[in-house]
Amino acid sequence: MTEASSTAAREADERYMAAALAIGRRGLGVTAPNPAVGTILVRDGRIIGRGATQQGGRPHAETVALAEAGEGARGATAYVTLEPCSHHGVTAPCADALSRAGVTRVVSAIEDPDPRVAGRGHQILRDAGVEVLTGVCTEAARRANLGHILRVTEGRPMVTLKLAETSDGYAAAGSPHDPRLIITGMAANHRVQIMRAMHDAIMVGVGTVLGDDPLLTVRLPGLESRTPLRVVLDTHLRIPVRSRLVATAAERPVLVIAGERAPVAARRDLEARGVSVEIVDTDADGHIDLHAALAVLARGGLTRVFSEGGPTVAGCLISAGLADDVFLLQGARPLGRVGIAALSDGSRAILHDPARYRAARPSFSGVDQVAEFERVL
Repeated sequence: MTEASSTAAREADERYMAAALAIGRRGLGVTAPNPAVGTILVRDGRIIGRGATQQGGRPHAETVALAEAGEGARGATAYVTLEPCSHHGVTAPCADALSRAGVTRVVSAIEDPDPRVAGRGHQILRDAGVEVLTGVCTEAARRANLGHILRVTEGRPMVTLKLAETSDGYAAAGSPHDPRLIITGMAANHRVQIMRAMHDAIMVGVGTVLGDDPLLTVRLPGLESRTPLRVVLDTHLRIPVRSRLVATAAERPVLVIAGERAPVAARRDLEARGVSVEIVDTDADGHIDLHAALAVLARGGLTRVFSEGGPTVAGCLISAGLADDVFLLQGARPLGRVGIAALSDGSRAILHDPARYRAARPSFSGVDQVAEFERVL
């Protein structure tokens, strides 16, 4: 193969893998505890099968793509955004399914760190005579599968932090008697709704519940069923039983994570109203230990958490290295007076430290600017 043809082949592999990643992202928020994988089958330069992991994690993306391709899969190349599974679960291993279907080449973005797989899927394919190429679009695949990777390797889900601020840096007015600020416009608010739907849980601190009484649902037409688990960090169980979250707990699940000294009577009252309560350790400051709280969510099968808590939760997540993706939405208008800062100087410094976060080019949702930061892995 000449250098030119080798370059062309590599570029083609990257294009198809990018397409597989785009297909896989359709499953974000609905496939937990399984990762949201995408698969494309290509033969003679034509896509003959597409698949994404389905709701609840089954069937897997490879199975869906093979079903669409049928007999056309024989002699095809499969582009898979995560190593095909090698263990027997509800269904047979995807690595076996690919080889049995006659796929002759598999391009895999990254190895699955799950100890039940961890290279075995690739080895099954090689042993069956299938050509295996790994490491295509690795960084993009790692970000797309980060929730699964962190759950397996660190025992926690990935966390996306969203915070809105005025153009002069405030998340709220300074007085508790001031009305709630409307910081961002319709376009940004719709973007947040989509982001909610792409996660397994929405998490806030009890201060947000006390101040805003949010519902934390997905309200875009057609996506209402994608409302994730609603999670409240509430050390002392101060959440009002008349809050909208508690009132709707029978319709949409609510989990409150409390400290070990939370009142037993308050816990019983919440549980009687359909709210689930988990008790975790507190940290040196007497607040919920965030590592312990996220471990609870991981044990429940969650891989992606969308944090919409206020400045206190945001600052704690950033300083603890637990905010993996950060979206800072800045409204077009200033508060014009002293208020509650969206982020402390220390938190902002961490976000702008290239050793800890990589900043994307700012974008806009309507008139509101969106700054995105990815934690350096």
